[in-house]
Amino acid sequence: MTSTPPVTPSQIWQINQLLRQAGQRARQLAQQPFDVIEKGRQDFATSIDRFLDRLLSQKFRTWFPEDGIISEENADSQAVFQERKARYWLIDPLDGTDDLIHHRHGYSLMVGLLEHYTPVAGWIYAPNQDHLYYGGKDWGLLQMSSGGPPVPLLPICPPPPTQSYCPVMIGYRDYRTYGDAIHGLLPEVQFQFLGSFGLKVIEVILGRAGLYLYLNQRVKLWDTTAPLALATAAGLVCTDLAGNPLRFDADALQGQTLAHQQPILIGWPEYIAALRSPLVDAITAVQRGVG
Repeated sequence: MTSTPPVTPSQIWQINQLLRQAGQRARQLAQQPFDVIEKGRQDFATSIDRFLDRLLSQKFRTWFPEDGIISEENADSQAVFQERKARYWLIDPLDGTDDLIHHRHGYSLMVGLLEHYTPVAGWIYAPNQDHLYYGGKDWGLLQMSSGGPPVPLLPICPPPPTQSYCPVMIGYRDYRTYGDAIHGLLPEVQFQFLGSFGLKVIEVILGRAGLYLYLNQRVKLWDTTAPLALATAAGLVCTDLAGNPLRFDADALQGQTLAHQQPILIGWPEYIAALRSPLVDAITAVQRGVG
């Protein structure tokens, strides 16, 4: 299952240690007063996000001086992406900031490696669980718990969807917009919720959900690179509603924000095959104002 990682064993060790140390620091800071900054409509950051962004970005610039370093809280990220480098490191210092703000546990730190506009490696660290997931295609998947040694992360294919079993991850905003319409066509769907985009994908990899549905076109390149690298390595299907592969090049992104323009489906093949068409019907009905 394993091959040659796109980084050296020493670099992997450094990244693993950095993410765990930074994540545990974030967990400590979250227990103290911190500032909340409104970046846009329903888009928030905290002083913890920005502290972690500076810390992680500085380390990755030192370790990978020839690569592009793009992070959520760096205003120059869009310009960096226009430099057309062969490799980019995508840093999300806090994925699921709303969960941290409301003292829930569903946030993570994420780092992904984009090579020739393809996600090839990713790291997702959940501070509250002290659990790190990492790996990539042609490399394999690994996990570490509480600073212990890495062990294989084995994807678990859930039972196929039936009228009594059909677990689907969805974001809160998408549920409010599309949940009723989806239930109207797919009453068997059992929606599940979690803050972090990355941790939702991990739930699918671990077979606790069959599919993750993301529709509102707010998700950015730093939200998706690490999770999609792990999803691809796990054998999941990563597509848009029309069945097209997800793209990471500049033409597929919103230029000023690096937000994905494609709706996103990440799931096990049987779930994609069974659910994609009725999902299209439900979502189209809402968008046309008849759902």
